Amino acid sequence: MQVLVIDVGGTHVKILATGEKTSREFESGPTMTVQEMVSGVQKLVGDWKYEAVTIGYPGPVLRGKPVSEPHNLGPGWVGFDYAAAFGRPVKVINDAAMQALGGYREGKLLFLGLGTGLGSAMIVDGIVEPMELGHLPYKKATYEDYVGIRGLKRAGKKKWRQYVEDVVAKFIAALEPDDVVLGGGNVKKLKALPPGCREGDNANAFAGGFRLWEQADKETAAPPTSHPPQAQIGIAAEDKAT
Repeated sequence: MQVLVIDVGGTHVKILATGEKTSREFESGPTMTVQEMVSGVQKLVGDWKYEAVTIGYPGPVLRGKPVSEPHNLGPGWVGFDYAAAFGRPVKVINDAAMQALGGYREGKLLFLGLGTGLGSAMIVDGIVEPMELGHLPYKKATYEDYVGIRGLKRAGKKKWRQYVEDVVAKFIAALEPDDVVLGGGNVKKLKALPPGCREGDNANAFAGGFRLWEQADKETAAPPTSHPPQAQIGIAAEDKAT
């Protein structure tokens, strides 16, 4: 299946289709509406061919639909008909969960995305669980306020790096993951990764978006199983992950 993956971020929207080697992007920002996102993608997609769409959404997603408006974009995302807008089947997944899925190997993975905000997700034995750790209280505000772009601009690189190391250590101690991946555009601003972490590849978001449909194809082709969907490896618990 040929899939178009759309990674919606607070500063850029990036797209890549099956079989293409180079992604394309355009600027987003705090006033970008969902209609502007769709229009921007349609202008960029050009001669690419695709049968289905994955959207990495910067906010909570339940049963394939955004359930709250994004903190760093304009309005209109909740209740929008994405399939009608693109004229294709669409899967919507939390953007951090999509990146985590793309970089997943095995066991219990914690993904933290250092970007406009703080993306977060876990994968436990193949089951994806998006989280919103960035909005939990930390010091005088939230984790996102200290390790997101606002914290970087306010505190400067040196102090921001200290905050990142402290925050990552706290999450590792609390969640006890086997593997920790740091992704997002600002991970490059770290002099060194915190202990126990590896850097996520920029291509992981797209890989995760493709994996969603690959797993769906496998489940369609596979014979019936007596195990519940939540027990299957991969993105089987779709209502939880998207």
